Amino acid sequence: MFKLRNSSSPATGEDPEGSDILNYFESYLAVASTVPSMLCLVANFLLVNRVAVHIRVLASLTVILAIFMVITALVKVDTSSWTRGFFAVTIVCMVILSGASTVFSSSIYGMTGSFPMRNSQALISGGAMGGTVSAVASLVDLAASSDVRNSALAFFLTATVFLVLCMGLYLLLSRLEYARYYMRPVLAAHVFSGEEELPQDSLSAPSVASRFIDSHTPPLRPILKKTASLGFCVTYVFFITSLIYPAICTNIESLNKGSGSLWTTKFFIPLTTFLLYNFADLCGRQLTAWIQVPGPNSKALPGFVLLRTCLIPLFVLCNYQPRVHLKTVVFQSDVYPALLSSLLGLSNGYLSTLALLYGPKIVPRELAEATGVVMSFYVCLGLTLGSACSTLLVHLI
Repeated sequence: MFKLRNSSSPATGEDPEGSDILNYFESYLAVASTVPSMLCLVANFLLVNRVAVHIRVLASLTVILAIFMVITALVKVDTSSWTRGFFAVTIVCMVILSGASTVFSSSIYGMTGSFPMRNSQALISGGAMGGTVSAVASLVDLAASSDVRNSALAFFLTATVFLVLCMGLYLLLSRLEYARYYMRPVLAAHVFSGEEELPQDSLSAPSVASRFIDSHTPPLRPILKKTASLGFCVTYVFFITSLIYPAICTNIESLNKGSGSLWTTKFFIPLTTFLLYNFADLCGRQLTAWIQVPGPNSKALPGFVLLRTCLIPLFVLCNYQPRVHLKTVVFQSDVYPALLSSLLGLSNGYLSTLALLYGPKIVPRELAEATGVVMSFYVCLGLTLGSACSTLLVHLI
């Protein structure tokens, strides 16, 4: 944000277009990240049987690494004289980064659909671990750093190092006998049963899947039909989550903000919103390694998912600021937003992970990768709808 301010312009003659960029930067960024994600998910689904998964993974990682190197190089560049150009570069980088990240994540998740459930669970938990580490790093940076440029440089350099490490580890994956066994080509007549404890029900019979195994495009209709209930659960979980987090959460202020304490001002939102949510999300995802109830065909799963709707008014009744239409703050304690953020993260992690784990396991193994990509589409759909509706919600409070 600080690099989008034209420091060379006089304060009295501020460029209206520059102000628009600053005021709505997050909105532009959201559009630049969500729209390419949806398009790339569709493209990735069409490429499942056309381009090998390792090519898609390595190509997307290479693109992500290149973009991060460009962004890292721009951290120390003075952009005050070309803010519009820098804004355009930022948006283009976000579009490419979002698309490549989507291809990478959906390809990896689709690939692990052929692995035992514990491997898919570990992959999903890893995403939450990344969020938790980022939240902790942000808190440390907030407490220790005084130069925003050095902080940004440190974050981007760290991300670049981890991307290189990720590429190296993926290249080592094919050397593991365990991984090669589950990544082997699938015979048309073989139906993967997944975890033994899960009741497997192929689309109708092995022959149904075998009709499509040689097709360049996976059969979308039977996958959608088979995963309809789980897809709804995934979409609605992430819809509610992105409706509340971060749009509502980050505007809830401490009731003791006037005390001037660092814990109620500088660290309140990073602690109660980012750290607690991400840690609870990690705990919820990790719980699925030991507890997997309700099952994939249970009506209780959609019920618990719908129950999360109650979190919306609960967050609104906290000390959200500014308030224009709803003046009353019901929860007169800073404990409530902390508890609600934890509940939001825990339920998001547990319920979404269950649905994502079940998806590729209720179809034949030869359709597991394509089903994984479809489940990723449900995630993206929920996030997109929630982000769009959150803009409306904040104007109603």
